[in-house]
Amino acid sequence: MIPNPHYKGKVRDVYDLGTELLLVATDRISAFDVVFSEPVEDKGKILTRISTKWFHHFHEIPNHLVTDDPNLFPKPYQNDPAVVGRSVLVKKAKRIDFECVVRGYLTGSAWKEYLQSGTIAETPYPKGLQESYQFPTPIFTPARKNDSGHDENVSEETMEKEVGSVLFQKVKNLSLRLYTEAHGLMAKQGILLCDTKFEFGLMDGEPILIDEILTPDSSRYWDASTYVLGKTPASFDKQILRNWLESTSWDKNPPPPQLPESLIQELRKKYLELEEKINLCLSQK
Repeated sequence: MIPNPHYKGKVRDVYDLGTELLLVATDRISAFDVVFSEPVEDKGKILTRISTKWFHHFHEIPNHLVTDDPNLFPKPYQNDPAVVGRSVLVKKAKRIDFECVVRGYLTGSAWKEYLQSGTIAETPYPKGLQESYQFPTPIFTPARKNDSGHDENVSEETMEKEVGSVLFQKVKNLSLRLYTEAHGLMAKQGILLCDTKFEFGLMDGEPILIDEILTPDSSRYWDASTYVLGKTPASFDKQILRNWLESTSWDKNPPPPQLPESLIQELRKKYLELEEKINLCLSQK
């Protein structure tokens, strides 16, 4: 029997093992920073497999992953049913308190900002852009991580001022590189990586990738066959849940509404379909 987690996040449980952490991805799902009562079966396992595959693919970029093999976890976590298949042992790093968001297309909070002020991440953009517009090159739009409430979209200049120019340039360049390669790979499978977010920590003064990468919880994945300028394409990610919630009268404050079983099953199905596409694109490289 494993002890209670040292930290319980919205969708993950964290065990502090000294110089390492055990991250356990649960089947909980959240949206608009609210956790829902209904789990999505196997979600934690699917996301762990997807993230780990991407970490291995981008092995030349330093990351926090030690192992996802439960046989190598320390006791009492070794092969415990509660952690097998949904956990990774990782190095403990000093978190950089910004999400490194890369966008290839105009949607989500960037689209809302653009409609309101004509800017994206406080940078002016030409008038007349339509929703789902593809940027000529991917753009970097950081967000400050807040311990309570919503994360806050900020300008590049704000992040650079707070973390320093050298570190800012390193994580920006790494984020753009990761997105660009992943976008190219997924496009071959008929999937558009719309946008994604990366998180970095510091080890020995240098940034390493932490958290999860390129999962359907941290990214928007679109069905390329449904892409039309001015509309939102069909999703393979958590946007399915957000879209349903936007169609209700919920004010995005607890308590959340009950999720219909059909929506939960649709999410699970799309996550599994996306995993299959990712497996194909990484096996064919």
